[in-house]
Amino acid sequence: MRVGLPVLALLALAACAPEIPDSAAGVGFDDYAEYTAGREAQLRGEVAVLSPQDLAQADEGSAVAAQTMAALGPAGEAAPQPSARTNNPGISDEQDFSAVTARESIQSDRQRLEAQRQQYRVIEPEPLPGRAAAGGPNIVQYAINAPNAVGQPVYSRPGRVSQDRFLRNCAKYASSDLAQEALLKAGGPQRDRLGVDPDGDGFACYWDPTPFRAALR
Repeated sequence: MRVGLPVLALLALAACAPEIPDSAAGVGFDDYAEYTAGREAQLRGEVAVLSPQDLAQADEGSAVAAQTMAALGPAGEAAPQPSARTNNPGISDEQDFSAVTARESIQSDRQRLEAQRQQYRVIEPEPLPGRAAAGGPNIVQYAINAPNAVGQPVYSRPGRVSQDRFLRNCAKYASSDLAQEALLKAGGPQRDRLGVDPDGDGFACYWDPTPFRAALR
């Protein structure tokens, strides 16, 4: 009787103790077993049975792929190019063979050529208008006909003109051409009333007839 009480106590403690999990199974071994079975089924060509969760994920991926393809358009289809404007009146299409052949014919070409012949006019050359006389001396003609060179005295100058006065007299004119015209208007080159040709060569204020003479050669 004394032996039975301790045994009963041990049995009661064993019934209250929590169940110890099987450590041989390991963590995640059930998932790995499912993966191994599915892999072997694929290798053997068998159809694996998908769970409802896998089917839902596959349907969601297919919907996203379909939306993406619809946004991108069909593969290989190029974007539409803007059509060339052919109704611009500022651009000629005479070099476009298809446009010309569609619009013109042999008869229309013949009519157009005939219209161009009627509009054709021959302009005969006319003589240039004569140069209006300015009423003053022509320094170009004088330069050509002058018998002497620059600095070669030809005309007498009784009254001597100082260099300073000569320079002041020449400063009144914007150029030597204008000074030469003034000399010829005032009775030159025989007379020098303006004091612009003190050496008597007939050329006022260092005016040089050489460029005009060289133009005739």
